[in-house]
Amino acid sequence: MPLTYVISDLHGRRDLLDRALAEIETHRAGENATLIVLGDYVDKGPGSRRVIARLRAGVAPGLRLAMLKSNHDALMVAALRGIVPMENWLAKGGDTALASYGGDVADVPVHDIDWLDGRPLWHMDAHRIYVHAGVDPALPLTQQDPVLLMTKRYADDDVSGHDAGEGTRHVVHGHDRHADEPLLEQGRSNLDTYAWKSGRLVIGVFDDNMPGGPVELIEITAPPAPDRTAMP
Repeated sequence: MPLTYVISDLHGRRDLLDRALAEIETHRAGENATLIVLGDYVDKGPGSRRVIARLRAGVAPGLRLAMLKSNHDALMVAALRGIVPMENWLAKGGDTALASYGGDVADVPVHDIDWLDGRPLWHMDAHRIYVHAGVDPALPLTQQDPVLLMTKRYADDDVSGHDAGEGTRHVVHGHDRHADEPLLEQGRSNLDTYAWKSGRLVIGVFDDNMPGGPVELIEITAPPAPDRTAMP
């Protein structure tokens, strides 16, 4: 039973990433598998630089890795390249990302910026489409608006992922937080559990031979993020 593991919205939580990778290694027990990370590596949480470093270092043999790009990743790139005002990024959690590099934009390595910018916007296998936020059902994946792929929010009563004209594939995404539990619908799985804040990350485990949502969920926990509004 070949498996695909999916991690969503890390937002600088290197501690959760480390625990997730360890749990995946135990779970796959030496079997070949795929790991897909749905973006939002940076901002808000304290360890953006360390999350990028860990993922750039690669994973254990036998684990195929696909790492997608999100709106926060794209915003960091745009701010550091002068495409959007720096304050736009800092106000959306970029202040903590910059602090993880020492607080000076000159100290953010170009290779980290290029790595973020080079992430693909989607991944597809036989039964599922993986994307940070969502898809436009009227267009095939190759014609999707990149901004929509990184920012779409589904209506709460939308049980379909709208598989972008690619057959009947299930859509796996994050971006729209549901802190209590993942949102698992008939046509889509939203794995964003507000992990950077709550300290609770849920890994979706998908059977590569079976259509639909996850066959198992692996929960990772760590201390919640401090309340920044209460800090001096």
